[in-house]
Amino acid sequence: MNSLVELFCAVDDFCKVFVPLWQKQMVSSGERQRLRKRSLSISEIMTILIHFHQSHYRDFKAYYNEYVLERLRSEFPGLVSYSRFVEFIPSVLIPLCVYLRQNCFGRCTGISFIDSTSLKVCRNQRIHCHKVFAGLAERGKTSIGWFYGFKLHLIFNDCGELLNLILTPGNVDDRKPVPKMARRLFGKLFGDKGYLSQKLFEELLRTFNVQLVTGLRSNMKNMLMPLMDKLLLRKRAIIETIIDPLKNISQIEHSRHRSPINFLVNLVCGLIAYCHQPKKPSLGLGTLPALVA
Repeated sequence: MNSLVELFCAVDDFCKVFVPLWQKQMVSSGERQRLRKRSLSISEIMTILIHFHQSHYRDFKAYYNEYVLERLRSEFPGLVSYSRFVEFIPSVLIPLCVYLRQNCFGRCTGISFIDSTSLKVCRNQRIHCHKVFAGLAERGKTSIGWFYGFKLHLIFNDCGELLNLILTPGNVDDRKPVPKMARRLFGKLFGDKGYLSQKLFEELLRTFNVQLVTGLRSNMKNMLMPLMDKLLLRKRAIIETIIDPLKNISQIEHSRHRSPINFLVNLVCGLIAYCHQPKKPSLGLGTLPALVA
């Protein structure tokens, strides 16, 4: 229960500053005519959604009906029915996105790792009849085969902290979002062979002074590489130890979505839940300026 209180305090402190400014902007722009008061505040809705990804429940409906309504009545006195709560979910997408970017991103240490993972929205056999993400999701291919959905591009530091992310359709090349994601980085960025590109290497080095380090394909000539770069390139698997719990524990990937907004809310809440973990996969290197000089 202490983790729930800590989560709510962090979210509520953010909402006290952000929500009044956001609501004032919506009213002044004409996007909203009036702001009705709900029995649940925005911070309470956000806390419940994020806490679901920290629990061991696999289904949000079961989590809300069996856990929230039964055990958290005292913490959330204004609880509503499940169907009514689902109607509240789209209204917190923007606060969740801003909270993720302002309160959850880590600090670049000079050693960063980049990778992408597929987010399938349905099985391949059902692509022809899938309607929810029509016009948004695309067919893509990874090392394990074809899929239909999106790609989540992630950058982490050596302490397992999230530095940046971009969501793209499944058919986008892994190298395309890299310049946009690397704006606030310095030092070295380690990726797999899918990021191998002389043009991208020169662009990152010239524009951001970031050195892209990747492996070589089997048909390429061998090149000299500093020993520490070779060792860190082998440690790139740390990002796999992050993506696996994101997909299997936080459940950022499943095929039960009924709207794109709910898909985004689920994704952002899963990432926030990971960022709030007290212990993250880490290489134990700390900040090593000598390695990135």
